[in-house]
Amino acid sequence: MDNLPLDGTPLASGPLTRAVLEIDEYTAGLGWDQPARLFALVDTARLRTQEPELAQQLGLGEPDASAGEQPGSSSSAASLTPVEQDEIPASVPLDEFLGTIAWPDSVDGCALTLERLMLPPSAEASVPSGLDDAELSRWVAEHPERKEVRMTVAVLRDGERESALRLREKDATTEVLTGSGLVPGLAEALSATFEE
Repeated sequence: MDNLPLDGTPLASGPLTRAVLEIDEYTAGLGWDQPARLFALVDTARLRTQEPELAQQLGLGEPDASAGEQPGSSSSAASLTPVEQDEIPASVPLDEFLGTIAWPDSVDGCALTLERLMLPPSAEASVPSGLDDAELSRWVAEHPERKEVRMTVAVLRDGERESALRLREKDATTEVLTGSGLVPGLAEALSATFEE
C-alpha cells in the first residue's frame, strides 16, 4: 500500500508540509527551466472570511475536514493557502530581492521555489580555487556529477520551516524529499523577510 491519495500528492502530516508539496506539485506541472517563484502563505479559513472573492478565485470552497480545517477557524495550524506573488526580477540577485520584502500581518509565512545545479559533497575537494561567481557557475554546469534540483522552501512567522527537493532525473511525486533542514541558508533568508 502506498501513501498517495487519489490525486497523487503524497500524504503530509502538517499544514506547512502540505503547502510545500502543493507548491512543488504546481511548479512541477509547469515543467523545468522555470524562474524562481515566491508565494505568500495565508491561513485558509481566514482567507475565506476576510477575502472571499480571492478565495473563490483560488478555488477554495468549503473547509476541508481531511486537512484539519474547521469552519470559522482562524488557526494557521489548520490549513495554509499558497498565493503566488509577482515575478521575481531576473536582473536582481535573489538575496538582494529577498532583502526588499516586507510581509503584511495577514501573511502567516512564505515560500520560494527555484532550480539550481548541485554537486555531491565529494566534488567539493575538486573545486578550483580563485574562481569568480560566473566561472564557478560554469564549472558546476560542466561537472559530470551535477544534478538539477528544484527546491521549495517555506517558513512561517513562528520559525517553523519545511523544504521539498525534486531531482530532474527523478521527476516524480513519489521521489520528492521533504525535511525542515534541507536548505537552511534559503530558509534563513526567507525568515529574515519577517523580521522588523
